[in-house]
Amino acid sequence: MSEHLLEVEGLKQYFPINKRYTVKAVDGVSFHIDAGETYGLVGESGSGKSTIGRAIIRLYTPTAGRVTFEGVEISGKLGADETQHLRTRMQMIFQDPMACLNPRKKVGDIIAQGLDIHHLYKSRGERQEKVRRIMEKMGLDREHANRYPHQFSGGQRQRIGIARALVMEPKLVIADEPISALDVSIQAQVVNLMKDLQEELGAAYLFIAHDLSMVKYISDRIGVLHLGHLVETGTTKDIFDCPLHPYTRSLLSAIPHADPRLEKTRVAIAYDYKTSGIDYTQGTYHSVSDTHTVLATDAEFAAWRTAAEQGV
Repeated sequence: MSEHLLEVEGLKQYFPINKRYTVKAVDGVSFHIDAGETYGLVGESGSGKSTIGRAIIRLYTPTAGRVTFEGVEISGKLGADETQHLRTRMQMIFQDPMACLNPRKKVGDIIAQGLDIHHLYKSRGERQEKVRRIMEKMGLDREHANRYPHQFSGGQRQRIGIARALVMEPKLVIADEPISALDVSIQAQVVNLMKDLQEELGAAYLFIAHDLSMVKYISDRIGVLHLGHLVETGTTKDIFDCPLHPYTRSLLSAIPHADPRLEKTRVAIAYDYKTSGIDYTQGTYHSVSDTHTVLATDAEFAAWRTAAEQGV
């Protein structure tokens, strides 16, 4: 039995384009998530963040690697028991709050879809009560159950998507950029709501996002992904206070300051993998501390650590 809620070891997700070319979207990623915590996954577009989430929940079949969820391996061929365990204990919140909702179904039926498929209620009244309760927690009125998705705003539609996932009372929720399509004011409301529900339900989150400030706010630990490789991982304090990898430092330097005086002096650090001289396939994971690791060769790790200690 694994001591972690989710354990990902050497996950690879390749997409063959033709006989000569294969896209290595995810290449040997390893991390874990403990019960009740939030693991933030950050990186630029195309780095493989969403692919990891979809491979874990088995929307894709992993090319290689091992994924263990609550002590059950879910990366190989799934039997009926493993499928039932995965579909009821793990849920996903998708990025586009409109595309993931069936426009022909009423909101109440959309939220109850998982309950209906897995028969997680004994009576019609129990089903309605579960839907009503989660809608109230998401700030939706009971009368909204009889409306259709197009009758709601973007923020409300995202709340419906979150309600559909959380009504199953999952142990792990994969949130694939759940706030990127929302206005800034709505983003804060949705994230605060997710945090409140996490404390109440005890669920863990894999929070995939571009917004580093929001990831810092919601995450306990953070993994930095680039070109399908997890280049650095650690606690939120480790990543923001002592970043080692040049790509991590480049990402953090791009965060604008709220204070205009500090913003004037902010210097963005450029990082180009092609000219950096770094080869991810040659690096191994080096431990900075018990919680902080970085992908590097021995020489790179020594140089980066010395530079960090000298404040360079």
